[in-house]
Amino acid sequence: MTSSQPRWCTGRLRTVNTSPVWDPAREIVVDPDSPEPRYFQVARQLHAAIEGGRLPAGTRLATELDLAASLRLSRPTIRQAIQFLVNQGLLVRKRGVGTQVVRTKVARPLRLSSLFDDLAGLGASPRSQVLVNQVEPADADTAALLEAPGLARVRRLRRIRSAGGEPLAVMNNYLPDGLVDPADEDLRDHGLYQLLRSAGLRLHSAQQEIGARLATAEDAALLHEQPGAALLTMQRTTYDETGRVVEYGRHVYRASRYSFNLSLTNGLR
Repeated sequence: MTSSQPRWCTGRLRTVNTSPVWDPAREIVVDPDSPEPRYFQVARQLHAAIEGGRLPAGTRLATELDLAASLRLSRPTIRQAIQFLVNQGLLVRKRGVGTQVVRTKVARPLRLSSLFDDLAGLGASPRSQVLVNQVEPADADTAALLEAPGLARVRRLRRIRSAGGEPLAVMNNYLPDGLVDPADEDLRDHGLYQLLRSAGLRLHSAQQEIGARLATAEDAALLHEQPGAALLTMQRTTYDETGRVVEYGRHVYRASRYSFNLSLTNGLR
C-alpha cells in the first residue's frame, strides 16, 4: 500500500456522455502491478467519471457483487472503494435504493485568492447574491480585527456565493472605509480581491484560520441545508505590501459541497 495522498488530476472535465449505459468493465482499468491499492484505483476512476459528467448526480451504481464480478475484483475491494467515495461526499448509500452519485464537492486550494477566482478557474460560473453592502460606524471589535484602533467607519459586505445556481458559502467581509466603493453589480460579477487589485491595492499575505460548526436556522435557509448540518468556517485577515490590514473575512461553507486542499512539504533538514 502506498501512503501518498490521493491525487484526482487524472480525470479530465468532459461534457455529459449521452451513451445509454456507463459500463464499469469498459471504463475502469485496474493494474495489479501498480503500487496504488486496487480499491483506490477503482475509487480514483469512479471519481473521474463523476467529475467528468459520465456519472451524473442521481446515477445508481451496480451492486457491489455486480461491480466485483465485472471488474474481476473481490467484494471487499469494491466495498472499500465505494466507502472511500461515500466519505468524500460523492456517493451515498440509500436503503432499498442502493448506491447513488450525489453532487460533487468544490475542492479549493489554500492560497491568497478569493473563492470567486477559484470557482472561475474551475469553470464553475460563480455568482453572488449581495445581502449587505454598506458603510457603517466601526465598533471597537471590528476596529481591532482590522488592526486600526482609531478607525471610524467600515464597509461591511455580506454575500451568498453560488456556483451552477447552487449556494456554497455565506461571505462576511469588513474593510476600512475608502479602500473601494463597489456597487452591488460589481460584487455580483467579480471577486473582492479582484476589486481590491483593480483599485491599486497590492495584496501581500494573510492569516487564516479554518474550523467547523453546525448550521443555524439562518445558515440552513441561506445555504439550502438542514439546521445542524456540518459547515466549514474560515476567518482571514489580509494584508497589503505595507503591512496594513485591507480586509477581514468571516465565512461559512457547506461541508457537503466544499473542501479545502492543503499541500504539505517536508521541513526536515
